[in-house]
Amino acid sequence: MKSHHLHRYLRALWRDTRVLVRQFRVSLIAFAMLLCGGTLALRFFYLYPESGQRPGWAEALHATLKLIFLETILPFPTVPGLQLLFIVVPLIGLAVVADGVLRFGVALFNRRERKEAWQVAIASTYHDHIVVCGLGKVGYRVVKELLRLGEDIIGIECNAERPFLEEIRQANVPVLLGDARQREMLEKACVREASAIVVCTQDELTNLDIALDARELNPDIKVVLRMFDAQLAEKVKRGFGIHTAFSTSALAAPIFAAAATRAQIDYSFYVDDVLLNVARATVQVGSALEGRTIAQVEQELDMTIILHQGPDSIDLHPAPDVTLRAGDRLVVFASLESLARLREMSGEQRSPSQGGTNSPRRRPWTARLFSRGKTSSR
Repeated sequence: MKSHHLHRYLRALWRDTRVLVRQFRVSLIAFAMLLCGGTLALRFFYLYPESGQRPGWAEALHATLKLIFLETILPFPTVPGLQLLFIVVPLIGLAVVADGVLRFGVALFNRRERKEAWQVAIASTYHDHIVVCGLGKVGYRVVKELLRLGEDIIGIECNAERPFLEEIRQANVPVLLGDARQREMLEKACVREASAIVVCTQDELTNLDIALDARELNPDIKVVLRMFDAQLAEKVKRGFGIHTAFSTSALAAPIFAAAATRAQIDYSFYVDDVLLNVARATVQVGSALEGRTIAQVEQELDMTIILHQGPDSIDLHPAPDVTLRAGDRLVVFASLESLARLREMSGEQRSPSQGGTNSPRRRPWTARLFSRGKTSSR
């Protein structure tokens, strides 16, 4: 993995250097011509006053560099043409160096000051990656999950003040600042070489616009689209050939509904109008689950146990003959009805916040209102 990142860094470095050379090519060419011309003139026409000898190539080059930076190591010549050279070279060199070469050097060795250009250079080295458009709360979570899965990611965000951008950059994810609706931004993110694009801004039309542009640039790209209306999401999938269009409300509704129940539910979704849930349960001492096997619980409660955590190990695919003990933790895949029965069998009690039998009963609001009035009158 380290060699992969090093290779990508070197490629980005080479690409960024080529961009800088192209940007400052006029100043660099002028500097090179001035350096070569001055070196040739000193090498063939300058004579030392004392010895009458000509300087060598290295000495002539060194003397020309000194002249460009307003210094000299050679005595002032007596030949009028060389005298003019000693005057003109510093003036031209000062203008050329001050205008272009120094700025080129600063840009070349101080890439942190050129954040956006450097991010584009890194992004240009990506291939078979995933582009995430919109790095708000949803986009930030998408990036985190994709990083956990080991995917290469490029982010696009139009708001430079987003609170998560710096954290995303620190995770070695290149972030391009700009409007993803502009094809130039998608080109910078190498959408043509990407395997998928996740569009999760807060505007449905913007999301659709970006998705269609990405599909036009790369017909084989997988598009994951964030929508807010379930019917519109379904129409987009059918009408535009978008691989996956998710309705935010459709995803959130089952989670909210399931979270309102007593089960410890982590995730919920619908399959053909059937609400399915991923939930956790703990086997309590003396409960009906204690002593039963995985197969017995699955058959009796019509659920699938996808994880079993015992005192010493965690098994993502527990064997059917594993016997449950007190303290074992389970992650199950089931309907709400099955989860309710599982909770009863596991021996878990309702917390006071869920209205347990020991929680104090709240008085009606009228009684509380009149009692408050009596207290204030005293």
